Amino acid sequence: MSLLEKLEKQILIADGAMGTLLYSFGTDSCFEELNLSHPEKIQEIHKAYIDAGADVIQTNTYAANYLKLQRYGLEDSVKEINAAAVQNAKKAAQKNAYVLGTIGGNRGIKSNTISIEEIKRSFREQLYCLLLEGVDGLLFETFYDLEELETVLTIARKETKVPIIAQVSLQERGILQDRTPINEALKRLESLGANVVGLNCRLGPHHMLETLEEIELPSQAFLSAYPNASLPTYTDGKFHYEGDADYFRKSAQSFRNQGVRLLGGCCGTTPEHISAFASELKNAKPITEKVVQIKDKKIIVESSAAKRDFQPLEELVKERTSIIVELDTPRKLDTSKFFEGAKALKEAGIDAITMADNSLAQVRISNESLGYLVKQELGMRPLIHIACRDRNIIGLQSHLMGLHTLGMHDVLAITGDPARVGDFPGASSVYDVSSFELIQMIKQLNEGLSFSGKDLGQKTAFSIAGAFNPNVRSVEKAVKRLEKKIEFGADYFISQPVFSEEKLLEVYEHTKHLKAPIYIGLMPLTGSRNAEFLHNEVPGIKIAQSIRDRMSALNDQPLQAAREGIEITKSLIDTALDLFNGIYLITPFLRYELTTELAVYAKKRASQIRGNSYVESSI
Repeated sequence: MSLLEKLEKQILIADGAMGTLLYSFGTDSCFEELNLSHPEKIQEIHKAYIDAGADVIQTNTYAANYLKLQRYGLEDSVKEINAAAVQNAKKAAQKNAYVLGTIGGNRGIKSNTISIEEIKRSFREQLYCLLLEGVDGLLFETFYDLEELETVLTIARKETKVPIIAQVSLQERGILQDRTPINEALKRLESLGANVVGLNCRLGPHHMLETLEEIELPSQAFLSAYPNASLPTYTDGKFHYEGDADYFRKSAQSFRNQGVRLLGGCCGTTPEHISAFASELKNAKPITEKVVQIKDKKIIVESSAAKRDFQPLEELVKERTSIIVELDTPRKLDTSKFFEGAKALKEAGIDAITMADNSLAQVRISNESLGYLVKQELGMRPLIHIACRDRNIIGLQSHLMGLHTLGMHDVLAITGDPARVGDFPGASSVYDVSSFELIQMIKQLNEGLSFSGKDLGQKTAFSIAGAFNPNVRSVEKAVKRLEKKIEFGADYFISQPVFSEEKLLEVYEHTKHLKAPIYIGLMPLTGSRNAEFLHNEVPGIKIAQSIRDRMSALNDQPLQAAREGIEITKSLIDTALDLFNGIYLITPFLRYELTTELAVYAKKRASQIRGNSYVESSI
């Protein structure tokens, strides 16, 4: 009897987790590779689930695709791993259980930048491997991105007639990551040919049942549910799940009452959890009618964006010359010189004071705290840099929500220098996301949605700058990155410092087609040692030999060297103002008198060049 014929007549019990079970045994490597190196271990787990009462088992192939295996250098082993996985499952099943070929989702919060074309190529390779081994059906599980699931389902349905189970994972109750309601999502999957539709992962029995109460029975397909054991706990350096198997037994009839016909387990579940389901529902008759309970939900009125105190810089710089200055927060607790500099720069009429986020991985006073004081006490616009290095996704969103609450809406999204280059060599770099994904997430906050897709109650109003490094061998490739950042939501760009007229001209020629404006970075050199350090040790900065020679000639005359640095930068300002409306001055070593003089010079030169079109600062 086929899988679908069985589901027509009775509830079937599926197996539970593979990955978290292997992890609990001490395995901390590529789980899918174990199909080749330790087939007996995989077969033992399959047999344990069958002995526990599972009618359906899944192959150990959740991440056995090119995109995920390449993390382990196994991208050329897709065929071998998938073939071995099916063989292991069939050997364990011995015709006592149906074998589903499992394929997991690739897109999620951390990897939603993967293109559909990449997904198609990777999916087809894995799909054909599983079909060639003769699986009884396909299980698509843990898909957060509905577009991805619809894409692979469409491909699979054209290639095979075997049963397909398509399961989504929710971001919040009843809602997918792209805000699609669950009933709509399941209907779309059914229309594309899925024989079984349902939910898996992220939710334990309680919250999954709450969602199921609102799910209508499919018209043609069957309903599935694979809940997690519980929320994970972190103890002694390891994650583990503490879900009680008896709790699963008590919830089994509730899953039946919600119309579930294929019931298994996801993260944290073990053969004990599956045995608990089987003890209640093995061979049980499914329900065929159900009253859907739509619980009262708060009606969310679309809120307008937060009120801004300053005109967005991307608008301002299109209207006139705009000057922003970076003034790093102090590495010690004395802030007096920092505020002296901020006041001097305000008097110079700059449009924003920018503060790095522990640049070069060196600890400084929080730019959020000093940014707030700059805004409150001096009435200046703070532009806060946000690095992906020091905060995970939770911390990044919390930080941004805090900036919004404090009325600071100008941010620069950067990946950040690795922790190992700084003064805390034992510190680790987080990098949950890259600057591309961070930009995209901030744009999502501007739509009133959290990183995970939940409603925030109101929209943020962030103006998002992207970083631009023109000091590379191929400026053309660097510009491709800018174009990609624009696609992800960058409003304008701030460049690394440029130290030659030739580079300014090269940057202009390669970026003049961009709609997003650029603040071109300029930094006064203070001496030969400063020039050599920047050129040789700071990522993203290169200084022409002629400039370094000029500074070297004044190596024993620090005052004259600093003066020479000022004159070099003024010459660069003259060229930059002919090409760009945005000037970004970087203050070395809190020597604000240097950038103050340059800001005044830039304003004067802009007035001379553009006449009455130069408008006074809006700070």
